[in-house]
Amino acid sequence: MRQPFRLLATTVFTLGLCIPGAFAADKPIVGIITKTNTNPFFVKMREGAEAAASQLGMELRSFAGKLDGDNESQVAAVENLIAAGAKGILITPNDSRAIVPAIEKARAAGILVIALDTPLDPADAADATFATDNFLAGEMIGQWAAKALGDKAAGAKIALLDLNANQISVDVARDQGFLKGFGIDLADPGRIGDESDPRIVGHDVTLGNDEGGRKAMENLLQRDPEISVVYTINEPAAAGAYEALRSVGREKDVLIVSVDGGCPGVRNVQDGVIGATSMQFPLLMAAKGVEAVKKFADEGVKPQASQGLDFVNTGVELVTDKPVPGVPSIDAAAALKKCWG
Repeated sequence: MRQPFRLLATTVFTLGLCIPGAFAADKPIVGIITKTNTNPFFVKMREGAEAAASQLGMELRSFAGKLDGDNESQVAAVENLIAAGAKGILITPNDSRAIVPAIEKARAAGILVIALDTPLDPADAADATFATDNFLAGEMIGQWAAKALGDKAAGAKIALLDLNANQISVDVARDQGFLKGFGIDLADPGRIGDESDPRIVGHDVTLGNDEGGRKAMENLLQRDPEISVVYTINEPAAAGAYEALRSVGREKDVLIVSVDGGCPGVRNVQDGVIGATSMQFPLLMAAKGVEAVKKFADEGVKPQASQGLDFVNTGVELVTDKPVPGVPSIDAAAALKKCWG
């Protein structure tokens, strides 16, 4: 039986600067570059990479941007790993398009590049993507919200709290998946904000954090104080939206849905802050990514996408304490045994 990974601390790099450390020269190097080193999602991702690298006899070098959207730090990290002779790079891109020239240099140097969670744009700029099916994650919470509202869904007033203005792939996929699941016709599934359904009050950006969620919710409430459904890119943004709603006494009559599966978000489902969320598995993404780099280093074999998809699907589950017919889900108590952060 395969033994479970044991967590091992690793040296962390930020802004592309190496913190000195002793590394075994005979171990193949694998790098992980996350959007930030503070978001619990990326912390758990790094833990998965650390554990897998330790078990497989690889040297892990970790990097992170200063904040969500920081492309320059990620470019510097890629260049650092090229210079180090890394065998593979795992990256959650802050800017799916802007990072591509740096990724092209890495691949030209013979490095296997795997996007984690967020595909590059174009997706085939990486050798593979290990990710949640983000469109499905959004679709599941959209379906749940529509069924939870029943007849009221036809007259819903929907606020969409997205990530940022760059419309990166994960942002678009979750947003558009939610709208499709809710029953709204998509104009261009690859673009946020071009739908004509009158139920959509509007979109705003959150940068994926509590404060951004609060401000975005306040902005959209000014546009229409009778918003009844709120989609958020992630659970920190959902928590911020809830605070904005509570400040105007509307926290009890607005349905909030989200994506992530972090333990704070699952507890917010349990507490009624979030109606439903789609759970991802970041530790598994990173662990499987390191395994793929090891296989590439040993055998020259690149990972293959899951059947019917253009990426390796690492799974998603709907979490809610108010299940609806036709939408499979687990409750918050069960999710707390699987969550991260």
